[in-house]
Amino acid sequence: MSTNETNSALASHGTDFVMQRVRHPFRSRHVQVLAREQTSPGFIRLTLGGPELEGFVSAGFDDHTKLILPQAGLEKPNLPQIVDGRPHVEGERPTMRDYTPLYFDAARNTLQLEFAVHGTGPAVEWAQNAPVGQWLGLAGPRGSLVIAADLPWHVLLGDETAMPAIERRLAELPAGSRAIVRVQLANAADQRAWSSQAALDLQWVASLADAVDALELPQGEGFVWAAGENRAMADLRKRMLSKPGANPKRMRIASYWKQGESGHHEELGAGN
Repeated sequence: MSTNETNSALASHGTDFVMQRVRHPFRSRHVQVLAREQTSPGFIRLTLGGPELEGFVSAGFDDHTKLILPQAGLEKPNLPQIVDGRPHVEGERPTMRDYTPLYFDAARNTLQLEFAVHGTGPAVEWAQNAPVGQWLGLAGPRGSLVIAADLPWHVLLGDETAMPAIERRLAELPAGSRAIVRVQLANAADQRAWSSQAALDLQWVASLADAVDALELPQGEGFVWAAGENRAMADLRKRMLSKPGANPKRMRIASYWKQGESGHHEELGAGN
């Protein structure tokens, strides 16, 4: 079943089927950097490609694939393989970080990932400096949470790290739905000229908490999605749940990063 067919089926069956978890066979791949684009002062977009991308699957707009950097002295990283039901890497453990698959082109076997470069870290530094032709690894996604697209409305909230998922979601929402988007940016120069077939209400804000406080949820059954820093997202979830019409079964809030920690990812609310 295609993503569009899945979305239609989920929406047509009501509240209990708005979200569906889909598992994927584990795959790890070697790919190369094909191109780099500075999309704005705070973001770099890399195009990755290679024959091993054939069969890549990402069914959810906020999926994560694990980027794997080469271990010291290796041209290509050692990739994880399933051993006793769990991924295992021979030798030195490589640096691995989760990124949203922004756009996969099955005809060309290319994948775009975007990196927010406001902070520091090995993956960001690698993205800024890796030459075209550099080898790296990808693993997953191992699963997707598919959220029906043809709902009356969608609220999409986040900081810079949420922007690839929001961009991907806006591209797949159909006409007749409504998208309410609030993004907290440190630098106004990182704003995007996003568009969507859905009716788009987009605001770039200095405070996501203030934007949520000012937000009124539309009538009817829609969906709230948010992602960003751990403590900010925990606070956002409380603010959102206090609103009239809020439904925790139609809400997914994720911690994409945590101040002072590396490689953090946590789900704070997905239908619970």
